[in-house]
Amino acid sequence: MRADMLQESQGADASPLRSRFMARVFVAFLVLAALSAIISVAGKWWGRSIALAGHSDDTTIREVVIGNNVLAVPANMIRFETARRSGVTARLNLYARWPQMDGYSNDARDDFNHAGNTRNILFLSFDEPIMSRDMSGRFEPIYRALIEGEGRAGPGGLTVYRFSEKSGYVDEVLVVGDEDGSAPFVARCLSGPAARESLAPCERDIHIADGLNLTYRMPAELAGSWREVDAAVKKMAAGLLQTGQ
Repeated sequence: MRADMLQESQGADASPLRSRFMARVFVAFLVLAALSAIISVAGKWWGRSIALAGHSDDTTIREVVIGNNVLAVPANMIRFETARRSGVTARLNLYARWPQMDGYSNDARDDFNHAGNTRNILFLSFDEPIMSRDMSGRFEPIYRALIEGEGRAGPGGLTVYRFSEKSGYVDEVLVVGDEDGSAPFVARCLSGPAARESLAPCERDIHIADGLNLTYRMPAELAGSWREVDAAVKKMAAGLLQTGQ
Protein backbone atom coordinates (compact mmCIF):
# COMPACT_ATOMS: atom_id res chain seq x y z
CA MET A 1 0.00 0.00 0.00
CA ARG A 2 2.75 2.38 1.02
CA ALA A 3 4.74 1.45 -2.10
CA ASP A 4 1.77 2.23 -4.29
CA MET A 5 1.30 5.57 -2.55
CA LEU A 6 4.99 6.37 -2.96
CA GLN A 7 4.93 5.61 -6.68
CA GLU A 8 1.79 7.69 -7.08
CA SER A 9 3.44 10.57 -5.26
CA GLN A 10 6.57 10.36 -7.42
CA GLY A 11 4.43 10.30 -10.59
CA ALA A 12 2.55 13.36 -9.45
CA ASP A 13 5.83 15.20 -8.76
CA ALA A 14 7.29 14.23 -12.16
CA SER A 15 4.33 15.53 -14.15
CA PRO A 16 4.93 19.26 -13.35
CA LEU A 17 8.64 18.75 -13.93
CA ARG A 18 7.99 17.36 -17.40
CA SER A 19 5.62 20.25 -18.13
CA ARG A 20 8.19 22.85 -17.08
CA PHE A 21 10.87 21.11 -19.09
CA MET A 22 8.72 21.06 -22.23
CA ALA A 23 7.82 24.71 -21.73
CA ARG A 24 11.51 25.63 -21.51
CA VAL A 25 12.24 23.61 -24.64
CA PHE A 26 9.44 25.41 -26.47
CA VAL A 27 10.68 28.84 -25.34
CA ALA A 28 14.23 27.96 -26.38
CA PHE A 29 12.93 26.89 -29.78
CA LEU A 30 11.09 30.21 -30.19
CA VAL A 31 14.23 32.14 -29.20
CA LEU A 32 16.36 30.21 -31.70
CA ALA A 33 13.78 30.77 -34.43
CA ALA A 34 13.71 34.51 -33.68
CA LEU A 35 17.52 34.71 -33.68
CA SER A 36 17.63 32.84 -36.97
CA ALA A 37 15.20 35.32 -38.53
CA ILE A 38 17.18 38.29 -37.19
CA ILE A 39 20.46 36.86 -38.47
CA SER A 40 18.90 36.22 -41.88
CA VAL A 41 17.60 39.79 -42.19
CA ALA A 42 20.85 41.29 -40.83
CA GLY A 43 22.88 39.10 -43.18
CA LYS A 44 20.94 40.29 -46.19
CA TRP A 45 21.29 43.92 -45.09
CA TRP A 46 25.00 43.51 -44.32
CA GLY A 47 25.61 41.70 -47.58
CA ARG A 48 23.91 44.48 -49.53
CA SER A 49 25.90 47.07 -47.57
CA ILE A 50 29.17 45.33 -48.45
CA ALA A 51 28.13 45.02 -52.10
CA LEU A 52 27.38 48.75 -52.29
CA ALA A 53 30.75 49.54 -50.69
CA GLY A 54 29.55 52.88 -49.32
CA HIS A 55 27.55 53.83 -52.42
CA SER A 56 23.77 54.15 -52.60
CA ASP A 57 21.37 53.48 -55.47
CA ASP A 58 18.63 55.49 -53.74
CA THR A 59 17.39 58.22 -56.08
CA THR A 60 15.30 60.04 -53.46
CA ILE A 61 15.78 63.80 -53.78
CA ARG A 62 17.49 65.52 -50.85
CA GLU A 63 17.13 69.27 -50.40
CA VAL A 64 20.43 70.65 -49.17
CA VAL A 65 20.87 74.27 -48.06
CA ILE A 66 24.24 76.01 -48.43
CA GLY A 67 24.12 79.66 -47.43
CA ASN A 68 21.19 81.20 -49.29
CA ASN A 69 21.09 78.47 -51.92
CA VAL A 70 19.05 75.26 -52.09
CA LEU A 71 20.20 72.22 -54.06
CA ALA A 72 17.86 69.33 -54.92
CA VAL A 73 20.15 66.31 -55.28
CA PRO A 74 19.44 62.58 -55.77
CA ALA A 75 20.86 60.61 -52.84
CA ASN A 76 22.87 58.35 -55.19
CA MET A 77 24.93 61.36 -56.31
CA ILE A 78 25.97 62.25 -52.75
CA ARG A 79 29.35 60.68 -52.01
CA PHE A 80 29.17 60.13 -48.26
CA GLU A 81 26.47 58.23 -46.40
CA THR A 82 26.22 60.71 -43.52
CA ALA A 83 25.47 63.53 -45.99
CA ARG A 84 22.57 61.74 -47.73
CA ARG A 85 19.88 63.75 -45.99
CA SER A 86 18.05 67.02 -46.36
CA GLY A 87 19.19 69.97 -44.28
CA VAL A 88 21.76 72.70 -43.89
CA THR A 89 25.45 72.08 -44.53
CA ALA A 90 28.63 74.04 -45.22
CA ARG A 91 29.81 71.69 -47.97
CA LEU A 92 28.24 69.04 -50.17
CA ASN A 93 30.36 66.42 -51.96
CA LEU A 94 28.93 64.72 -55.03
CA TYR A 95 30.14 62.40 -57.78
CA ALA A 96 28.85 61.73 -61.27
CA ARG A 97 29.67 59.38 -64.11
CA TRP A 98 30.89 60.82 -67.40
CA PRO A 99 29.33 61.33 -69.89
CA GLN A 100 25.93 60.32 -68.44
CA MET A 101 26.28 62.74 -65.50
CA ASP A 102 24.29 60.37 -63.30
CA GLY A 103 24.84 58.92 -59.83
CA TYR A 104 25.55 55.43 -58.62
CA SER A 105 23.43 52.51 -59.83
CA ASN A 106 23.83 48.77 -60.15
CA ASP A 107 24.55 49.15 -63.86
CA ALA A 108 27.23 51.76 -63.14
CA ARG A 109 28.91 50.00 -60.20
CA ASP A 110 32.07 49.11 -62.18
CA ASP A 111 32.58 52.74 -63.10
CA PHE A 112 32.13 54.00 -59.54
CA ASN A 113 34.34 51.23 -58.16
CA HIS A 114 36.96 51.95 -60.85
CA ALA A 115 36.96 48.32 -61.94
CA GLY A 116 39.52 47.58 -64.62
CA ASN A 117 41.22 50.90 -63.82
CA THR A 118 38.39 52.86 -65.47
CA ARG A 119 38.51 56.57 -64.73
CA ASN A 120 35.39 58.38 -65.78
CA ILE A 121 34.03 59.71 -62.48
CA LEU A 122 33.82 63.44 -61.77
CA PHE A 123 34.05 64.62 -58.15
CA LEU A 124 32.17 67.80 -57.30
CA SER A 125 31.95 69.95 -54.17
CA PHE A 126 29.55 72.82 -53.44
CA ASP A 127 30.34 75.38 -50.76
CA GLU A 128 30.35 79.10 -50.12
CA PRO A 129 33.21 80.86 -51.93
CA ILE A 130 36.22 82.03 -49.94
CA MET A 131 37.60 84.12 -52.81
CA SER A 132 35.87 86.86 -54.78
CA ARG A 133 37.01 85.40 -58.11
CA ASP A 134 36.78 81.85 -59.39
CA MET A 135 39.69 80.13 -61.13
CA SER A 136 39.03 81.75 -64.51
CA GLY A 137 38.89 85.17 -62.85
CA ARG A 138 42.15 84.53 -61.01
CA PHE A 139 44.15 83.78 -64.15
CA GLU A 140 45.34 87.29 -65.02
CA PRO A 141 45.66 88.88 -61.56
CA ILE A 142 47.14 85.86 -59.76
CA TYR A 143 48.18 82.84 -61.83
CA ARG A 144 49.84 84.85 -64.61
CA ALA A 145 52.52 85.97 -62.14
CA LEU A 146 53.10 82.41 -60.91
CA ILE A 147 53.73 80.62 -64.22
CA GLU A 148 56.86 80.38 -66.32
CA GLY A 149 57.44 80.59 -70.07
CA GLU A 150 54.99 80.50 -72.94
CA GLY A 151 53.54 77.13 -72.10
CA ARG A 152 53.29 74.01 -74.25
CA ALA A 153 50.46 72.62 -76.30
CA GLY A 154 48.15 70.26 -74.44
CA PRO A 155 45.19 68.06 -75.47
CA GLY A 156 42.09 69.65 -76.96
CA GLY A 157 43.70 73.02 -77.56
CA LEU A 158 44.80 73.52 -73.95
CA THR A 159 48.00 75.32 -73.07
CA VAL A 160 49.99 73.80 -70.21
CA TYR A 161 52.09 76.13 -68.02
CA ARG A 162 54.68 75.27 -65.43
CA PHE A 163 54.46 76.98 -62.06
CA SER A 164 57.55 78.73 -60.76
CA GLU A 165 59.39 77.07 -57.89
CA LYS A 166 58.34 79.88 -55.54
CA SER A 167 54.64 79.67 -56.44
CA GLY A 168 53.78 77.13 -53.76
CA TYR A 169 52.14 74.78 -56.26
CA VAL A 170 54.52 71.85 -56.03
CA ASP A 171 54.05 69.07 -58.62
CA GLU A 172 51.24 70.94 -60.37
CA VAL A 173 50.73 72.57 -63.75
CA LEU A 174 48.23 75.17 -64.91
CA VAL A 175 46.10 74.33 -67.94
CA VAL A 176 44.33 77.10 -69.82
CA GLY A 177 41.84 76.93 -72.65
CA ASP A 178 40.75 79.84 -74.82
CA GLU A 179 37.01 80.43 -74.63
CA ASP A 180 36.82 82.69 -77.71
CA GLY A 181 36.99 86.02 -75.94
CA SER A 182 35.12 85.08 -72.76
CA ALA A 183 36.74 84.07 -69.49
CA PRO A 184 39.29 81.32 -70.16
CA PHE A 185 38.98 77.77 -68.94
CA VAL A 186 41.53 77.41 -66.13
CA ALA A 187 42.39 74.34 -64.06
CA ARG A 188 45.26 73.11 -61.93
CA CYS A 189 46.46 69.56 -62.55
CA LEU A 190 48.82 67.32 -60.67
CA SER A 191 51.90 66.23 -62.59
CA GLY A 192 54.34 63.33 -62.46
CA PRO A 193 53.70 60.27 -60.22
CA ALA A 194 51.01 62.09 -58.22
CA ALA A 195 48.94 62.54 -61.39
CA ARG A 196 49.23 58.88 -62.36
CA GLU A 197 48.07 57.74 -58.91
CA SER A 198 45.11 60.13 -58.69
CA LEU A 199 41.64 59.22 -59.96
CA ALA A 200 40.94 62.85 -60.84
CA PRO A 201 44.10 64.99 -60.88
CA CYS A 202 42.66 68.10 -62.58
CA GLU A 203 40.74 70.61 -60.43
CA ARG A 204 38.69 73.65 -61.41
CA ASP A 205 36.38 75.93 -59.44
CA ILE A 206 33.58 78.12 -60.78
CA HIS A 207 31.06 80.48 -59.23
CA ILE A 208 27.63 79.22 -60.25
CA ALA A 209 25.40 81.50 -58.15
CA ASP A 210 25.56 84.37 -55.71
CA GLY A 211 27.32 82.91 -52.71
CA LEU A 212 27.84 79.42 -54.14
CA ASN A 213 31.06 77.92 -55.45
CA LEU A 214 31.49 74.63 -57.31
CA THR A 215 34.82 72.82 -57.40
CA TYR A 216 35.10 69.81 -59.63
CA ARG A 217 37.89 67.32 -60.31
CA MET A 218 38.16 65.24 -63.46
CA PRO A 219 40.39 62.39 -64.68
CA ALA A 220 43.37 63.36 -66.82
CA GLU A 221 41.90 61.21 -69.60
CA LEU A 222 39.09 63.77 -69.99
CA ALA A 223 41.37 66.80 -70.38
CA GLY A 224 40.97 66.71 -74.17
CA SER A 225 37.18 66.97 -73.69
CA TRP A 226 37.40 69.94 -71.34
CA ARG A 227 34.82 72.00 -73.28
CA GLU A 228 32.21 69.25 -73.10
CA VAL A 229 32.99 68.43 -69.46
CA ASP A 230 32.83 72.05 -68.34
CA ALA A 231 29.55 72.62 -70.17
CA ALA A 232 28.03 69.42 -68.74
CA VAL A 233 29.09 70.30 -65.18
CA LYS A 234 27.58 73.78 -65.44
CA LYS A 235 24.35 72.38 -66.90
CA MET A 236 24.06 69.77 -64.16
CA ALA A 237 24.73 72.35 -61.45
CA ALA A 238 22.06 74.63 -62.89
CA GLY A 239 19.60 71.74 -62.83
CA LEU A 240 20.34 70.95 -59.17
CA LEU A 241 20.20 74.57 -58.03
CA GLN A 242 16.71 75.59 -56.94
CA THR A 243 17.41 79.13 -55.72
CA GLY A 244 19.99 81.84 -56.03
CA GLN A 245 20.36 81.64 -59.81
